[in-house]
Amino acid sequence: MAEHRPQRPPRRPTAADGFLVVDKPAGLTSHDVVARCRRLAGTRKVGHAGTLDPMATGVLVVGVGRATRLLTYVVGADKAYEATIRLGVGTTTDDAEGEVVGTPGVADGVDPGALERAVASLTGDIEQVPTTVSAIKVDGRRAYARVRAGEDVELAARPVTVSAFDVRTVRSGTADGVPVTDLDASVVVSSGTYVRALARDLGVALGTMGHLTALRRTRVGCYGLAGARTLDEMEAQADADGVLSTLSPADAARAAFEVRELTADESTALGYGQWVAPSGAEGTLAGIGPDGRLVALLEDTTRHGERLARPVLVLAPAG
Repeated sequence: MAEHRPQRPPRRPTAADGFLVVDKPAGLTSHDVVARCRRLAGTRKVGHAGTLDPMATGVLVVGVGRATRLLTYVVGADKAYEATIRLGVGTTTDDAEGEVVGTPGVADGVDPGALERAVASLTGDIEQVPTTVSAIKVDGRRAYARVRAGEDVELAARPVTVSAFDVRTVRSGTADGVPVTDLDASVVVSSGTYVRALARDLGVALGTMGHLTALRRTRVGCYGLAGARTLDEMEAQADADGVLSTLSPADAARAAFEVRELTADESTALGYGQWVAPSGAEGTLAGIGPDGRLVALLEDTTRHGERLARPVLVLAPAG
C-alpha cells in the first residue's frame, strides 16, 4: 500500500524583481521574515538589508530576484528607531529577551541634568562596544553562538555615529519590586550601531544599568513605515491578485539615488559593462533607460586622465 504523504501547497507565481518594505512583527527573526517572503514571492532568491532582533518591530527591507543585488546599497544606510529604555535593570542581551543580571535600580529617579549630559555623551561620533549577544563574528563564529556555548566573549569597540538621540518622555515606577525609570526615545544611527548597547551604556553613564524594553525601526535610509506592509497584508494582496506585488528596482532606486536618464545607446553600453559620458554629479546615480527600467548604478571616475561614468552595478542585460 502506497504511503500517504501530505500534499504541499502549490507554489505561488514568481513575483517580479523588486523590493518589499516589510513592517516586521515582534517574535519573528529576520530569517523568519525572509522565509515567509520566499513563499509569498514564489522564489528562493530573497534577502534582507539589516537584521532586526525578534523583539523589535518595524521596517525590514527585503529584496526579491535581481533586486537582491541592490541590498548592498541599503545595508549601509542610516536607520531611525523609536525605543523604550529601562534604567535600573541590566540583562544578558541588553534587551527584554535576556536574563536579568543586575537590579541596582534608580531609587531617587533620574536627575534631568545628569540625563541630558549622559545622552549628549552618547550622541555624535562615538566608540561603541557591541552587545555581546550579537551576530558579529569572532574567529569565524558568531558572538551569540560563543556566548550560548558558555564562552566569555569580549568585543572591541567600533566607531559608530548617533546623529540623533532625543528623550521624549521619562516615567518612574517599579518592576518586580525594583525602582526603575523608563525613557521613550527617538534615535537615528549609522549602520552597525546597536540601540541595545546605547540603552546599556546610558545606564552605566547614569551609575546604574539599562536595557531596551521595546524597539521599533521607523526608517532604513529612504524607506519608511509609510511605505511598509505587514506580512498579513502582503499575503492578502497576493491571494487577491495572484502575484505578490513589489516595488520595482527602478522605483526603489529612484527613492534612494539621484537619477540619470539614459539614452538607448547608453543603456546598451552600460548593459555590456562599458563606461559612458560622465554625469557631472557626486556619488552613485541610478541610470534609468528610456523604457523606465533600472539599467545600472553608476559613478563618475577618472580613467587615463579622462572623466567617465562607470557602472558599479548592472541590473539590465544588454540588448
